[in-house]
Amino acid sequence: MTTALITGASSGIGLEMARLMAADKVDLVLVARSQDRLATLADELKSRHSVAVDVIACDLSDVDAARTVVSALGGKPVDYLINNAGFGDFGAFLERDWAKLNQMIQLNITSLTRLTHLLLPHMVERGSGRVLNVASTASYQPGPWMAVYYATKAYVLSFSDALSYELRKTGVTVTTLCPGATQSGFQALAEMENSKLVRGKNLPTSAEVAAFGYRKMLKGRGVVIHGLLNWLMAQSVRFTPRAVILRVVDFISGPSSK
Repeated sequence: MTTALITGASSGIGLEMARLMAADKVDLVLVARSQDRLATLADELKSRHSVAVDVIACDLSDVDAARTVVSALGGKPVDYLINNAGFGDFGAFLERDWAKLNQMIQLNITSLTRLTHLLLPHMVERGSGRVLNVASTASYQPGPWMAVYYATKAYVLSFSDALSYELRKTGVTVTTLCPGATQSGFQALAEMENSKLVRGKNLPTSAEVAAFGYRKMLKGRGVVIHGLLNWLMAQSVRFTPRAVILRVVDFISGPSSK
């Protein structure tokens, strides 16, 4: 039986990914901060699809969180690792709370990297496995007003792409999912409801993005960008001067009242 570990599984893309995998009879280990929300989702998936679902309530922005998660697995092998957990923070860098920025770096970068480092050896040893790291179209350029978030996602893209190359002969694949702005709880947590990127926009749903990423992961694809317009914008960065990119990002996603 295939087992998937999904971080950030209590909402958004992670929750929808859990539903898709359960429908495919994949056993699940769901990780997020909220025990209650995880338990509710686990009950839904077990009842509807008759799969095994374990929950690990853990704050991955804590320094030792990745090792806590792996210890809670009790040696259970993981076939699919979905590093989905992450959050952003909107506003001028000097006006943001350092504690929140530090938690973002820990969650978006350190815990993702550490979980991958801890769980990959068993996949490589078995000669099979799938890793899906959720990055963002923000990975492709610097982002005024979300400077740290954009930088963390640039790390995820670079790290995952390099790792995919290293593992190319092992039977293990690494897929990097780069969605644009998506309907989820991300905007509220990032305090970016006033950003031009999301205000008044008809955004794709978490279910649509999850389905896209899941299909691409199963096919062993590398870097995948959701949405034709997002793909075109990501490619255009390669031919655009850096100074122009900064002004464009500010225009597209800066504060709507600025």
